[in-house]
Amino acid sequence: MQNILVIGLGKVGSLVGTLLSKQFDVTGIDKSQPEATLPFPVKTGDITQEGFLEDVMKGFDAVVSCMPYNLNLPIARQAYKAGIHYFDLTEDVATTTAIREMAKDSKGAMAPQCGLAPGFIGIVGTDLARKFTKLRDIELRVGALPRFPNGLMGYSFTWSPAGVVNEYINDAEVIHNGVRKMVPSLEGIEMINIEGQEFEAFSTSGGLGTMCETFEGRLDTLNYKTIRYPGHCQLMRFMLYELILKEKRELIEQILTEAKPPVQQDVVYVYAVVEGWKGTHLEREEFYQAYHPITIDGQHWRAISWTTAASIAAVVEMVAAGSLPSRGFIKQEDIVLSEFLKTENGKYFNA
Repeated sequence: MQNILVIGLGKVGSLVGTLLSKQFDVTGIDKSQPEATLPFPVKTGDITQEGFLEDVMKGFDAVVSCMPYNLNLPIARQAYKAGIHYFDLTEDVATTTAIREMAKDSKGAMAPQCGLAPGFIGIVGTDLARKFTKLRDIELRVGALPRFPNGLMGYSFTWSPAGVVNEYINDAEVIHNGVRKMVPSLEGIEMINIEGQEFEAFSTSGGLGTMCETFEGRLDTLNYKTIRYPGHCQLMRFMLYELILKEKRELIEQILTEAKPPVQQDVVYVYAVVEGWKGTHLEREEFYQAYHPITIDGQHWRAISWTTAASIAAVVEMVAAGSLPSRGFIKQEDIVLSEFLKTENGKYFNA
């Protein structure tokens, strides 16, 4: 793997291309030329135009999609047809299911869900789980938040509004009382105290990726919840269900984007708890980190941008190096945390 195509040069994609360009020959694709100067060539075009994807993928060994969840599947299909590696950041379950079906006889690796959640949180949770001889619970929590919130919602859309609304509306897969099932998102609210600050956490879809399948029959409880400032969940339920805006996704995405634009100072909380037995002893293992904005090549990058970009770039590195399979579907829980953290991009998580 040497020639990599990065599609979508927004908040995350431009950094994905920048990070990968330090080791690979990267070309970017976007509808228009980015305002910032990037350290790799950029082509312009509309991926929704018939024939464009087929033409633009010629000569590449891998494609990394940094597009909204609803635009990933055509890219994945063309990568499959071209026989090249495919990576994306989707949290959408239906998209991942379709990609997994393609991966059964793909000529390249197909690795969706390579972001933060799903993605890095699953790698962390599985690493903790490997320390036990018998599991009881795995509980995973991630929050990408403004560091200095204002307003009742206490939020800023540093991530794709379409992706956030999608994970708030779709049901979430969990294992509860040993049974794999679906539960409504924006439910199961709980309070969390992180270093003296109160937060709420509630179910959202997609954060576990394929973990329920992997751990089914091996534990009592497995769930993922999104961390927000208190009161956020109630307001989102009001907008989506009392105002029935769940039926008008483009409208609510526009409203939320205009009301809560991105902030420069954000924070990403990653928290994982695993309980189980080590031999005959019941024990608990925890992982917690708060990630803040950093400077890369003299440019400020939000915490949500660099954690997401570094995560997918690290997985690309591992496939290129042969530490992950070069064909078929790659689950995030198949990725060993210690190997992930040794990559050039995984090292950002050690800082």
